[in-house]
Amino acid sequence: MMDVKEYLKLAPFVRDTPHGYRWSSYDEEADTLYINFKKPATATDSEITDDDVIIRYEGDEVIGITVLHASKR
Repeated sequence: MMDVKEYLKLAPFVRDTPHGYRWSSYDEEADTLYINFKKPATATDSEITDDDVIIRYEGDEVIGITVLHASKR
């Protein structure tokens, strides 16, 4: 049986995301988690942090993040 309580912890995060939207997917083969805050979204720029997180921008707005090596976090 699924532990719903763990998923309920996500509610504040989803509620507070820009545009009230969050879409995510996990690529097991690449061990990469993709989180998008806007749909549709077209990144115009990105930066990678020291801890292997790619922050994607559309203009000055953060529209998503890509978490590399997700299973190790």
